[in-house]
Amino acid sequence: MSTTSSSTLKDVRVGVRPKISALWIAMLLLFAYGDIFGFFKPGQIEEVMSGEISGIEITQGFLFAISVYIAIASVMIFLTLVLRPAMARWTNIVLAILYVVSILAAAIGEDAYYLFLSAVEIAMLLLIVWYAWTWPRRPLDSPHGLGNTPG
Repeated sequence: MSTTSSSTLKDVRVGVRPKISALWIAMLLLFAYGDIFGFFKPGQIEEVMSGEISGIEITQGFLFAISVYIAIASVMIFLTLVLRPAMARWTNIVLAILYVVSILAAAIGEDAYYLFLSAVEIAMLLLIVWYAWTWPRRPLDSPHGLGNTPG
């Protein structure tokens, strides 16, 4: 008895918005895991309990800044889905590039696991830039475009 099927799987096209949103989600997961793995390093928990992390004093201002940093990326998951295409495109391009710069700066002098996660985060951010840069355009003469169509 044959178990092979003569039908093939349907390849459903995924739009640019869900792709970019998924990349923001994946990047945020890597942020979280990188921070969690950091606590496995000997002495890291004690350092945090003493009020420092990587030589930076943990203050309310520091915690607020980190919260804003994470919140912006988190909100981009939703905004990518609902902003007008031009606004979503440029917001994703600009913010992804800014995040790449910040990740590169934070990775200086870090351990191998952190460098690896940073490289994957940067790859995802560059994909966000790529998908946003190559955002599909509709022809101006289409029924939903800005051009006039013959009536």
